[in-house]
Amino acid sequence: MNVFRASAMLLALQLCAFGASAAIPAAQPASAATAARNAAFGAPLPLADRQDFAEAQRGKIAPLPSAPLLGKDGRTVWDGQRYSFLQGAVPASVNPSLWRQEQLNNETGLFKVSDRIYQVRGYDVSNMTLIEGHSGWIVIDPLLSAETGAAALALANEKLGSKPVVAIIYTHGHVDHFGGVRGVLPVDAKPGSVRIIAPEGFMESAVAENVMAGNAMGRRAQYQFGAALDAGARGTVGAGLGQGVSVGNIGLVEPTDIVRTTGQELVVDGMRIVFEMANGSEAPSEFVFYLPELKALCLSEVVNHTMHNIYTLRGARMRDALGWSKYINTMLDLFPDAEVAFRSHHWPVWGKDRLRGHLVNQRDMYRFIHDEALHLANAGQTMDDIGNADFVPKALQADLSTHGYYGTLSHNLRAVYDYYLGWYDGNPATLNRLPRSDSARRHVEAMGGAQAVLAKARKAYAAGDYRWVAEMLNYLVFADPSNEQARRLQADTLEQLGYQAESSVWRNEYLTAARELRQGVRKIAISTQGADLLQALSVDMMFDFLAVRLDHRKTDGLVLGINLTFTDLNERYALELSNSVLNNTRGRVLPKADVSLTLTRAALLKMLVAKTPLAQLVQAGEVQLQGNPQALAALFGAVDNFDPLFNIVTP
Repeated sequence: MNVFRASAMLLALQLCAFGASAAIPAAQPASAATAARNAAFGAPLPLADRQDFAEAQRGKIAPLPSAPLLGKDGRTVWDGQRYSFLQGAVPASVNPSLWRQEQLNNETGLFKVSDRIYQVRGYDVSNMTLIEGHSGWIVIDPLLSAETGAAALALANEKLGSKPVVAIIYTHGHVDHFGGVRGVLPVDAKPGSVRIIAPEGFMESAVAENVMAGNAMGRRAQYQFGAALDAGARGTVGAGLGQGVSVGNIGLVEPTDIVRTTGQELVVDGMRIVFEMANGSEAPSEFVFYLPELKALCLSEVVNHTMHNIYTLRGARMRDALGWSKYINTMLDLFPDAEVAFRSHHWPVWGKDRLRGHLVNQRDMYRFIHDEALHLANAGQTMDDIGNADFVPKALQADLSTHGYYGTLSHNLRAVYDYYLGWYDGNPATLNRLPRSDSARRHVEAMGGAQAVLAKARKAYAAGDYRWVAEMLNYLVFADPSNEQARRLQADTLEQLGYQAESSVWRNEYLTAARELRQGVRKIAISTQGADLLQALSVDMMFDFLAVRLDHRKTDGLVLGINLTFTDLNERYALELSNSVLNNTRGRVLPKADVSLTLTRAALLKMLVAKTPLAQLVQAGEVQLQGNPQALAALFGAVDNFDPLFNIVTP
């Protein structure tokens, strides 16, 4: 059940098998137009600059094991050789700037960052950082799954000498930075014996960021991360932030220490740590921190070797570009003595001057996105106009760390417009558009019919005008999804756009769409969330998501009242169904409820998540029921199970 942030960024990625996939029609080669465009795109960029490569390779102690990492069930959790093709000259089917970025992400292994600081990079989409405290390891971001977390720690212990884990720091509430906690936490650790430090709002952020739209986000994330694609020069080349994600067991252990304010300090295993809050930048709950003794700054995911997302294509609330830039600006004053900076993705930066220049450019990038979008909006441009703006300040264009390998200037500018002004462009002609399929049929008819559209599309395709072809054929595919000629040509078109994209996620979006147009939606079994994440769901979250799943047409006219008493929580809830909506209220007791349940939170989880029949729970004594059980049957009979593989590029 896709109810967490993991469902958005990573649940869909757990669909991604590292082994061979089902046979599909071969991808088309890069066209002459694409090859020429990619060559022209890379020509003015400093792609031959080797400083990033020197820094990505600096301090390497050992490579990752070459054999795939297997789970207990024999399934491949991580294959470090999946992107081994990223060598040599750039193929015509990959944007040269993106090829360079993914080659850098392919510099993997165990590295020494500086005195007492080490990183394991390439065992997941994120990095694990280990700080040698006075008595053991302080682990920063234990990767996404228990298997990769354990493997990364084992590699460090093997090469550096075995040390106990004495503390864990979650930099923010995204699952690729906490999900592997069970792999690094000692098996026999008593609750609270290992300090776990996180920013304010972490648990809510970790569990609830995308509760309501989890199914839609999970499906869209399959596109963003290329979950159904093979890796290769005509497939996915990575994720921009890193290679890809592991597909192991996700865990969550509640923090023991919460950081709430900028300037707050903690001493962790003898190491003094100074924090800066960055909530609402890259994540709702996030901080960066400084180690004065080591003159080392942890940038978390606030500063990366890429432009990040103000809006993420899987779908999420817009982020605050202006606030993001100001957090980075504050770093310049708070931590002027930093001599090295490491982060949750990518490779470190060394040297005061280089680090300051890096922070200044990252700050200015987010500030530029914010100010340019509003400058254009205040000049009367709409969201789509702004998304086509292509001016970038010269110094930022020359700094490849500000390029859009993950976020893009186009969708981030539109995100700022939406953040302030919403979806409506102010033109009443767009206020009440026709449904997509209806509009598509009328557009095709107005253009002279299917054959006329195809003729125009083929001519534009031959000219390399792929964006226009994609727009035309989108109408034809939605007007008649059975038109194989339209589907094939649209697939070829989107594929070329993917080959041209500098952004890894745009590439994945285009190539996934091409695959589905040719082969349909790939039926891949969805992995469920870990027990830790399920246990972290609040009762309110469970009831709110239950309300979203209601088919309101089936409940129209139905009035029900349900009292629930949770014996383990010592709490009461009232569920009230009226006007086709289900309200839940903690502490309310309905005087004339149709049915009353006495149960535990665990029993509710069984009923809502594991779909254990109520009668079975009553018979087992886990639920006590008074009143009319048909009231519950009427309610749960109207609950929908969402299709996790709904169509996107066809109606």
